[in-house]
Amino acid sequence: MNTAPSSHSGNDLPPALIELNSVNKVYGRDKTMVRALNNVDMCIHEGEFVAVMGASGSGKSTCMNLVGCLDSPTSGSYYFSGVDVRRLSRDQRALLRRNFIGFVFQGFNLLDRTSAQENVELPLIYRGLAADERSMLARKALETVGLDGRENHTPAELSGGQQQRVAIARAIVTEPSVLLADEPTGNLDTKRSHEFMQLLSRLNRDRGLTVIIVTHEDNMAAYARRVISFVDGDIESDKKQAGSI
Repeated sequence: MNTAPSSHSGNDLPPALIELNSVNKVYGRDKTMVRALNNVDMCIHEGEFVAVMGASGSGKSTCMNLVGCLDSPTSGSYYFSGVDVRRLSRDQRALLRRNFIGFVFQGFNLLDRTSAQENVELPLIYRGLAADERSMLARKALETVGLDGRENHTPAELSGGQQQRVAIARAIVTEPSVLLADEPTGNLDTKRSHEFMQLLSRLNRDRGLTVIIVTHEDNMAAYARRVISFVDGDIESDKKQAGSI
């Protein structure tokens, strides 16, 4: 496995978890060509809480799809914990995604007819864990997000905020290196949105979980300690902030 030197080197920083070097992403050809990312350089270290912002079509979601190994760059390099992702096979990228990356989406993506616990157990089934171990880990994850006692409820029996917490529990049950949340508060009211962001802040602070959230809402980005803004496929700004409001 090859490693790339960190563009944010320094003794006071933890290791680089995610590093993009001169990454381009192009869709289509000739007259239909769309350049979604333009020579993007980005380094995110272990334990950071980062908000990625930008208008529709700015490149923020494309960038996060690359980071989440849901897509591949047209050119440039992507290193995840020192591993050159572009050199991995499709199956190896799937294993990286399954074992090291947790996802939370705007639409929750829960299975309607299964309980909260069964939804959380799903990633553990793919790992081949025994039923009793899956049950124990799923219950622990649900307790972490404040849903102990709701294990047997189906999504229809849970509020929107509770469904999103189930989605977080499912994302963290495998103890990933990074949690990627794509517009996760889009279907929540203001109160539930702030509760969700407070939970992410707690996971970041108490567990050291690296959190990257894609959002267009300034009040949600205010919880992060760093904000990266995209415009027309370029990083317009990359700023530190206090975070954890």
